[in-house]
Amino acid sequence: MRLLLVGGLILAACAEANAQGYGFYEQGACAAGRGGAAVAAPCDDGSAVFYNPAGLTLTTDTVVNAGATAIAPRGHFTNSTTSRVSALKDRTFVVPAGYVVRPLNPRVAIGVGVFAPYGLSSDWPVTSEGRFLGYLSSIKSIHVQPTAAFQLTDRVSVGAGLDVARVDVELRRRVDLASVALPGTPGVTFQALGVPPATDFANVVLTGSGFGVGAHLGAIVKASETISLGARYLLRQHVDIENGRVATTQVPTGLALRVPLPGVPAGTPVDVIVAPQFAPGAVLGPQSATTSLPLPDQLVAGVAIRATTRVRLLADYQFTNWSLFDTVVIRNQFAPPTTLVESYENTHGIRLGGEYAYPRGVAIRAGFDAHTAAAPDQSVTPLIPDAPRREYTAGVTFSLLHDARLDLSYLFIDQQDRRGRTTDGGMAVPTPAVNNGAYHYHANLLGASVVLGF
Repeated sequence: MRLLLVGGLILAACAEANAQGYGFYEQGACAAGRGGAAVAAPCDDGSAVFYNPAGLTLTTDTVVNAGATAIAPRGHFTNSTTSRVSALKDRTFVVPAGYVVRPLNPRVAIGVGVFAPYGLSSDWPVTSEGRFLGYLSSIKSIHVQPTAAFQLTDRVSVGAGLDVARVDVELRRRVDLASVALPGTPGVTFQALGVPPATDFANVVLTGSGFGVGAHLGAIVKASETISLGARYLLRQHVDIENGRVATTQVPTGLALRVPLPGVPAGTPVDVIVAPQFAPGAVLGPQSATTSLPLPDQLVAGVAIRATTRVRLLADYQFTNWSLFDTVVIRNQFAPPTTLVESYENTHGIRLGGEYAYPRGVAIRAGFDAHTAAAPDQSVTPLIPDAPRREYTAGVTFSLLHDARLDLSYLFIDQQDRRGRTTDGGMAVPTPAVNNGAYHYHANLLGASVVLGF
């Protein structure tokens, strides 16, 4: 029974770390409208702090950018044997971003960005089939990045920033009594006493937070009057969840023993038998847990082509070193350390974008991106139903005042259906053989940024 709580923190760790399935690259409406292709020619709105720190030197005025993106994820799981369908709750999440950039002279600029690259949530009904792995996984992060950029020559700019992250995680899951060992009888579960599978008897809520520190480097080379090359490197960092707390409450089953146990007569309510396990100091009582999670390093390189005075075309390649997320070691207050094998894989993505500038500050944009999945087959769960994706984007800019504009973007995520699981099958290290159905997922994103220039 002790490992049930350990599993809770493990799953929260997976949700926090998987930036491929639940990361967030749309950190400015202008760049989002281009499909995120911005490393060689960031938008003139301060979002270069995120897309390429070297791009701050392209800003000639002080810029203030305040924006947000509304995300509406939709999806469901279909059991391949029973055809039972569990659907995500229809919710909309808002992820903010803000930047301030100031040139100090024609060759030096500084800036700061506040954004949330991990800010999505996987929220299923408490009755969903995968509730015993987790029915809520919430990530709330704030990254603050002070940045400086330098124009070394007329053609070469470099930039760097210190990336400080605060991450808050929450996981909610149910525990199946049928899979729990009887007190004092290892290897014998309550199912042997007639408790049916999928009997909820405990609700586990895990919360925790931590800080991480990393760095962000970038460079832009103006190869010619019409072609720019860019690259950025986001260093890996580790977020230590040192203050994790586990709170478990009993869920009444209404069941009674069908057969007597030593010292316990038949007909005794099962809820009475398990109740002592929820007391302070017991295995299901309040307790702490800790772990350390890697946020992988990331490399993006791209090109921007000025096809005409009004048309710009862009292409980026993105590599994320997700092989770092191989195992997670959990230290729980009332259990020995546990190691979870995730075996994530490195991911690759392509971003394509274009924009057309009209007179009087109006511009239109379009983009496309596609990337591979980080999670192997055995790690596709309701918390992270990860799969290869294609994303289609569009955007527009309107002039509001002489020194202000409004950027809008729309993005549609078309994720491939993928087989996954809603149970661990009683295995410490599940294999693809445990996968019992398919996850279907898509999302609509609407972004807006107000940009002021001084």
